Amino acid sequence: MAGRQRWSTQEILDTATELLRTGDTESFSMRQLAAALGTDSSSLYRHFRNKTELLLAVTDRILVTAMDGHRPEGDWRQRLTAVATRLWQAFGRHPQLAMIWGRYASIGTGSRQAMEEVLQALRASGLPDEAIPGQYHRLATLLVALVSSGAAAAANTPEQYEQKMESFRVTVLGADPERFPALTHFARELRPITFHRTTFDEIIAAHLDVVQAAIPTDGSRLPTA
Repeated sequence: MAGRQRWSTQEILDTATELLRTGDTESFSMRQLAAALGTDSSSLYRHFRNKTELLLAVTDRILVTAMDGHRPEGDWRQRLTAVATRLWQAFGRHPQLAMIWGRYASIGTGSRQAMEEVLQALRASGLPDEAIPGQYHRLATLLVALVSSGAAAAANTPEQYEQKMESFRVTVLGADPERFPALTHFARELRPITFHRTTFDEIIAAHLDVVQAAIPTDGSRLPTA
């Protein structure tokens, strides 16, 4: 790579994705990326105006991957569950990028594809059009939070996990019963917060139950045209 000065946008994104996947996202910089490419950072600004724009493009590529080959199948719940599962799996392979997605709202082709399918599925549910934007925003917020949280948990090393367990035991089992009577009462039954695929599926299903409860049952619906 050394000595080469011009790189395509896709090559830059490939290298940035790998650096973010394997390294510390907080220390990632345009200068670090340029060094990995064997060029100077000024050449990168021909492709991206700033670091934030680059990060948006990187996360959108994950969304493109998530939606690649997706075909709407089943009823509205199955469609929304399928999108949620695709996002979980795609970002699960890149946990560092999931945390970036939670910080930087992606824009681009992948984001539009995911948004379109979610909105189409919500329309197919029977919700009136006026209720769909609010339901979309709540679902999107939940998905970003869950995927980012799951990725953060997956990124923990075994040592970090053990430290977390020890801190939990100290916090719960060592609580003063006079100051924290409820915590002391339930201490033996409490477990540290962990995030697995089963938890993700349960939360998504519970949220879709809330959406379903908002669907009119009397046949009333605003026009969708």
